[in-house]
Amino acid sequence: MHPPTAPQADATKLLASARRTLAIEAHAIEALEERLDASFAQACHLCLACAGRVVVTGMGKSGHIARKVASTLASTGTPAFFLHPAEAGHGDLGMITETDVVIALTNSGETPEILLLLPHLKRLGVPLIALTGNPRSTLGSIATVVLNVGVSDEACPLNLAPTASTAAALAMGDALAVALLEARGFTRQAYADAHPGGNLGRRVLMLVEQVMRTGDAVPRVSPATTLGVGLLEMSKKGLGMTVVVDDAGKVLGVFTDGDLRRALDSEVDIHKTRMSDAMTRNPKAITAQSLATQAVHLMELHRITALPVTDDRGELIGALNVHDLLRAGVV
Repeated sequence: MHPPTAPQADATKLLASARRTLAIEAHAIEALEERLDASFAQACHLCLACAGRVVVTGMGKSGHIARKVASTLASTGTPAFFLHPAEAGHGDLGMITETDVVIALTNSGETPEILLLLPHLKRLGVPLIALTGNPRSTLGSIATVVLNVGVSDEACPLNLAPTASTAAALAMGDALAVALLEARGFTRQAYADAHPGGNLGRRVLMLVEQVMRTGDAVPRVSPATTLGVGLLEMSKKGLGMTVVVDDAGKVLGVFTDGDLRRALDSEVDIHKTRMSDAMTRNPKAITAQSLATQAVHLMELHRITALPVTDDRGELIGALNVHDLLRAGVV
């Protein structure tokens, strides 16, 4: 027996539904900005003064958001972890110590599993930050600090499924994490250290020297070299350019595909014209100890696809192009 065929939805209605959802959630997040006040700053101060860890908890959909908030805090300089409130009553309460701060997410402020934690937190004297849509709830009345993340409507047409409310809670959690990041002076290096195994860490940590070509793989010619010989060097090395250097190896210029087109448009004799007459002088270059992401930025900013790598004397020690960066996973 074949399963029933799903009704064909009208594309216009589907798009309208998606746009309505995005508009409602965007409005919910925008409304948070007007509510930011001393309470937000107080929440930040509690986290900054925390000698232990920030324990983030939530149930159901709020629990999913709480996990993400805890993860973002931990990866941006604020030691944090997620505690499942239902598991807390079965032994995990011991994970909370008197040196910690607790952030509880619950839209209603009346989630039973969260409320069961309150007597324990009170005994320990642990500060409690509530992210709730109901500041007058049981949780809101007991919390040290309340951050109002309430929404007027969910994006769900039944006004039941947590959608806009979870988007607002997530945005407030991100705002808290970023404010703490900036207050701590958290660096790119520290962020990379927290992400050593992933693409983010690779992007932040990788240096130009780890990507660049060296030795005979670097195309180079003298300023007296003819254009024809320079083209052969550029083609042989496959970098999309050749670097023009003096006898000491100092970079004088580069010759690229763009320079070639301009030379051909001028109908120059490639067997007589010298590289010094066709090259681009004072080219953009980068050092070996620069971050590979800086090379990406230079290429995007100046709309180029390759860079010579120089030492502090301006002498050529390597080169790289956008394909090298792609292969390394930097872009």
